[in-house]
Amino acid sequence: MITLYGINNCDTVKKARKWLEEQGIEYAFHDLREDGLTPQRVAQWLDELGWETLVNKRSTTWKALDENQRNTMDDRTAAAVILAHPTLIKRPLLDTGHQCHTGFSAANYMKIFNQHTL
Repeated sequence: MITLYGINNCDTVKKARKWLEEQGIEYAFHDLREDGLTPQRVAQWLDELGWETLVNKRSTTWKALDENQRNTMDDRTAAAVILAHPTLIKRPLLDTGHQCHTGFSAANYMKIFNQHTL
């Protein structure tokens, strides 16, 4: 099952959803704000991607964090911060069931979906 994680009002998430729909790819959408996150899911993403890939350092949420939190973040401390501030996650986060990817570009999604038989 393919799952796209994001927030409804994010323009990049909207582009990814539109691309998936235009390609006829079935997916579930998980709103990070409305549907929340589990510690297990965040730990899985951190294990696979690492905090520097998972966290969007250009986001207003990142900039609003305490300077000490930003300067001392690592894979161990990132989980608690992400659970408290799910919009820190680089959006969208695509989980193909085989691998997770952050961000969106049509070219990258084409590569991702050409690699997997869905």
